[in-house]
Amino acid sequence: MSDHQILSFATSASAAAPEAAVGVAELDPIEDIDGIVGHSPVLSQVLQRVRRVAPTDMPVLITGETGTGKELLARAIHRRSRRATRHFVPVNLAAVPETLAAAELFGHERGAFTGADRLRVGRFEAADRGTLFLDEIGELRADLQVMLLRVLQEGELERLGGGTTRRVDVRMVAATNRDLDTEVQEGRFREDLFYRLNAFPIHLPPLRERPEDIPVLAEYFLQRVALKLGRRFRGIERASLRRLQQCRWSGNIRQLQNVIEQSAVLSDGGELEVSDNVLGEPQRSARKADPVDGIFAENPTLEEIKKRYISHLLMTTRGNMLRAAAILDVDRRSLYRMVARYHLGSPSLHRRPAAPQCDDTPVFSRRELEA
Repeated sequence: MSDHQILSFATSASAAAPEAAVGVAELDPIEDIDGIVGHSPVLSQVLQRVRRVAPTDMPVLITGETGTGKELLARAIHRRSRRATRHFVPVNLAAVPETLAAAELFGHERGAFTGADRLRVGRFEAADRGTLFLDEIGELRADLQVMLLRVLQEGELERLGGGTTRRVDVRMVAATNRDLDTEVQEGRFREDLFYRLNAFPIHLPPLRERPEDIPVLAEYFLQRVALKLGRRFRGIERASLRRLQQCRWSGNIRQLQNVIEQSAVLSDGGELEVSDNVLGEPQRSARKADPVDGIFAENPTLEEIKKRYISHLLMTTRGNMLRAAAILDVDRRSLYRMVARYHLGSPSLHRRPAAPQCDDTPVFSRRELEA
């Protein structure tokens, strides 16, 4: 093994950090247990939660941005469960046409609808006594949410076009890149289904929040592509490694894998060089320009900052006083008083097509706002 420590379910969370560069005489194989590679503290916490929940039958909801490895984590949960010898059945709901989603999940009898020329067993029955992984659960339309909730509550279903109730014993793992809390508040996702799925939440952090894992992940992907290409690499050039660690990785681990594979194809071997063209995003972009800097550029007074902030919230919430008051942590009556105090006009004046949300906007306490 190289000096890189790979955090898996069998290793210690206190593993030593890797060196800043990859430059060994020949790439030593990196062991990936469950396909999860990394040593960062945030990943260690995620894997600790997986260790705890895997032996149970508790439903798990995995959240995280696209490309963070949610399905890998779901497979790890299955392999460490009592159902490991049974089927792991993945379904990407975003890839299933809405008109076919019910038949895909619950199955159908012959003649249930036009084109149903044979009986089909659904994914729930296929996963019986195993694990069903529903990816992009936030894409499920309202009527199917009701059907899914019944199966989770009662443990039984009916195929489309059939009248026979069938018992199923399925461990449910779901995943989404959406904020389901917000989806529930805005009426797009059933609250009862959300709490049923969210019995044990696990959040997978984006790659930019675990920069310690970038060197070892890059080496891991380089080893894999080197075998496919039949080439020998000594490692990754130090300057290239620094560039990899300075990128934001909006596509997360999947994007990093693509960058390493493209760079390897363009290289003849030796030390791998990653060019700016392959990265596809500016270097040193790990820190975005802070929009708060623009707020303070003119040295405004505290009253002016409060006025701008409240005006900003009324624009982003499209004049919704209830939502704006909730964000400010004040009651609606207090917000109306502040609107009048700062001469911001009627809330209806602020209704316009949704403006982009700004996570970096300063937040004030109730006491500060009402001062």
